[in-house]
Amino acid sequence: MSERRRIVLGTGNAHKVAELTAILGPLLPGVELLRSDGPSPVEDGDTFVANALIKARAAHRHTGLPAIADDSGIVVDALDGAPGIHSARYAGTGRDDDNRALLLERLGDATDRTARFVCAAVYVDGDVVLERIASWEGEVLAAERGAGGFGYDPVFLPVDGEGRSASELSADEKNAISHRGVAFRALAQAIIAR
Repeated sequence: MSERRRIVLGTGNAHKVAELTAILGPLLPGVELLRSDGPSPVEDGDTFVANALIKARAAHRHTGLPAIADDSGIVVDALDGAPGIHSARYAGTGRDDDNRALLLERLGDATDRTARFVCAAVYVDGDVVLERIASWEGEVLAAERGAGGFGYDPVFLPVDGEGRSASELSADEKNAISHRGVAFRALAQAIIAR
């Protein structure tokens, strides 16, 4: 009997682990997805791809297993692309509610509220590196709506969300259309094809 293939997820974020397992599990049959138990690397890259690679390479070094990681964030046009790669650390407290509050404060009553979530998903196994990028278009709401999701979901109104915020979508609905869902489905196809 052959040993089940294992891939480590280069994140310690429980919400992201659950989301990635839901997206990737059905696409990678026979693969056991493991949560990273290594130290969090310093994400000092200047792009989403660079930061995703930092996380995946750190998880790969720590475990010796192939690793999957992503870097995601919200890019707001009226804020010249902020918070962007700094989305998770935008307010400096590490708290999602503080990040959302600062975003809404800085946007104020701006009429241009167009934004997008961006996800860079990567796979690292030795010298093999696969990358996929996707975005999810929408706008920033004036106030939070919904109790689901995490991060900036309560203030993001996707163009394809039928008038609901990302927090008002079910997990399955969100995974079907989100930046992370699209990027990781493409990455899974690339992993299978190698």
